[in-house]
Amino acid sequence: MRKLLLLGLSLLGSAVLADDKVTFATNWKAQAAHGGFYQAVADGTYKKFGLDVTIQQGGPQVNNRPLLPAGRIDFLMTGNLLHSFDNIKNQVPTVVVAAIFQKDPQALIAHPGQGYEKFDALKRAPLALIAKDGQFSWWQWLKVTHGFKDEALKPYNYNLGPFLANPKAIQQAYSVAEPIYVENQGKFKPVVHLLADHGFSTYSTLIETRSELVRTKPDLVRRFVDASALGWANYLSGDRKAAAALMMKDNPEMTVAEMEASVALMKSQGIVESGEALKNGIGAMNPARVKDFYEQMVKAGLYKAGEVDLSKVATYQFVNKGVGLKKP
Repeated sequence: MRKLLLLGLSLLGSAVLADDKVTFATNWKAQAAHGGFYQAVADGTYKKFGLDVTIQQGGPQVNNRPLLPAGRIDFLMTGNLLHSFDNIKNQVPTVVVAAIFQKDPQALIAHPGQGYEKFDALKRAPLALIAKDGQFSWWQWLKVTHGFKDEALKPYNYNLGPFLANPKAIQQAYSVAEPIYVENQGKFKPVVHLLADHGFSTYSTLIETRSELVRTKPDLVRRFVDASALGWANYLSGDRKAAAALMMKDNPEMTVAEMEASVALMKSQGIVESGEALKNGIGAMNPARVKDFYEQMVKAGLYKAGEVDLSKVATYQFVNKGVGLKKP
């Protein structure tokens, strides 16, 4: 009887101490732009916060977005606030709980020596290679805010060939990826203009969860947000080898050299550690900035004034607490 009692207490203790299982889905294949999340798995940061995290990568044939409201995943990495606005507009019960990237890496790239060193010159390019989703979102903002014209538009099909062949062309780019590919294939460094540096004020690499999870398990959400922020701090400033190995396991097309080049770009462009994050910690958000971006998108014709209840887009209770700040 005593042995059975001890065994029962042992099993009870194990159950109490068991880590909370969490599934976090990304919006594309594993890459350096996801590195902080993989770092938190690899270096045990999630485990220290009592979390057993599985990362479920996205990809060209994978759409993880519907899985969040359906309850099949717990957290989702989304690209920028446009996705979050759409969710609230369509009454999808999700909410943003952190913004890992202070700057959206969405960019326009050009050939050097063609007069495109200044952002304003890009609107005069005879060829603008922009994917369909970009044409119906941030390109509309470029037209209204910066005077770009549809006449130059051609679809970008994620093939660098047309851009490399035409020195007068400009092309959309993820600023921590395509410039590396251009340098590898074209043997030159492109001119890179971040839209974020010209007023496109959205946050990026957002962490979303279900509104219901925030209400019922706020401590779980807090631990995931804090551990993710620390994972990003460690990824950018610490030993990234184990995280790189995990990412290459998920995405064998990735290489250490490419990931290291991408990290260098994230640092030089201030993608993670800039703006509000320098004072308030990684993942920081400001409701005034969310409002500013929404108003820009209204002016661009993407939404109607008052169409999206901004109070439901994000909650700020888990961020702005200095997590992940560099020590002086």
